[in-house]
Amino acid sequence: MVDAVGARLRSESWSVGQRLPSIRKAALDHGVSKNTMAEAYDRLVAAGLLEVRAGSGYYVVRRDRVPVTSAPQPHVSAAVDLVSLLREQLDKSYAVRPGDGRPPASWMEGSELRRWFTASRAVEGADTFGYGSSYGLAALRERLRVMLLERSISAAEDGVLLTHGANHALDLIIRHFLRPGDTVLVDDPGYYPLFGKLALAGIRMEGVKRNEDGPDVEELNAKLALGPKAFFTQSQAHNPTGSSLAPSVAFSILQAAERSGMIIVENDAFADIVAPTLTRLAALDQLQRVLYVGTFSKTLSASLRCGFVAGSPPVISALRDIKMLTTVASSDYVEAFVLGLIERGHYLRHLRRLRARIEKSHLKTLTALEGAGLSVKAPKVPGFYVWAELPPRVDEMELVKAAAERSIFLAPGSLFRPNRIPLERGAIRVNVAYGADQRLIDFLKSALR
Repeated sequence: MVDAVGARLRSESWSVGQRLPSIRKAALDHGVSKNTMAEAYDRLVAAGLLEVRAGSGYYVVRRDRVPVTSAPQPHVSAAVDLVSLLREQLDKSYAVRPGDGRPPASWMEGSELRRWFTASRAVEGADTFGYGSSYGLAALRERLRVMLLERSISAAEDGVLLTHGANHALDLIIRHFLRPGDTVLVDDPGYYPLFGKLALAGIRMEGVKRNEDGPDVEELNAKLALGPKAFFTQSQAHNPTGSSLAPSVAFSILQAAERSGMIIVENDAFADIVAPTLTRLAALDQLQRVLYVGTFSKTLSASLRCGFVAGSPPVISALRDIKMLTTVASSDYVEAFVLGLIERGHYLRHLRRLRARIEKSHLKTLTALEGAGLSVKAPKVPGFYVWAELPPRVDEMELVKAAAERSIFLAPGSLFRPNRIPLERGAIRVNVAYGADQRLIDFLKSALR
């Protein structure tokens, strides 16, 4: 069925923008069940031949959206520090987990993933007896190029490198571009595992205040005088604040980078749960000065260490060399498994359910936290996190320790700052999957009373 409809699409039997027959009508026309027809359409969406418009149907997409290729180049403790916060993400010692950085396993459709991982076809295309390509599985890289085009990012064939998740990609970038003593700019508050990597490498970090519409441009420009080599930032569904990047702010960031000569590292770990049309620095820059980092670990499974970095081919080639020296290669098995989920439409259906869960939990969390006495600014785009400010004169670390005594895992705001200094008002990052848990709300009401 997929082949039959796909052939008609490729032969241009339908024009660009044309609405295809409804699932019911198409099923009757082809003599198949509605479920079979729906799966066929979803696979064609995953293949980049169709797009789905909510409440309207399936439409033919532009067939000229093919990226150009480049020429070949010759035990339990409160989360009071970076390590303990990261350790609890893995060890899971607490009963209530609003400080967690990941959604619960139940949101990741564990039963379906388990079924597919045990199926032989989950690893079709994997190099069973070797390391595979140093770039990563070719078919998945090609699929990623199509997915990037949906975000208006055009990557060359040799401009995408597969990694063991986003953190691996960030590590490769740090190793290649930075040396001990170098200065970089980072979101403040921002992604705390990045701060640990930079500190380990002896890099000096300067925070740029994060506002509701992105990094503070005035502060960014003022800190260019420090001679930063790079700016590490997240554009959409920002971790930890949940904020988004406005177009005007994005342009100002790129102008600042051009003036200063610094590179921009855009970590878009949550790209698949937000609209592809939202502002991305890589889309405006087209991977000239921007390195674009993505991952499936946040939206599919934390145990599937599969991510990527996209950039100009010469830079990607250099990062590939470091990848080979440090980890030799990424896993063809994992990459083929992820590719199979995408091609068969499972990833698309999973994302639909995941987005619905996020939207529902987002609203419940905002209502519950505000009712408990915290101040929460609703992000423009629902994501995994909200940033909740504590009432004045409440010590966030004392609150975290009190919560830990009740097996409640909180993530204090100061750990998301490069200098570890608490903000004027204490805060906590809250994962929306756990933010409305009554045990958390009862604790907060009692502790803040």
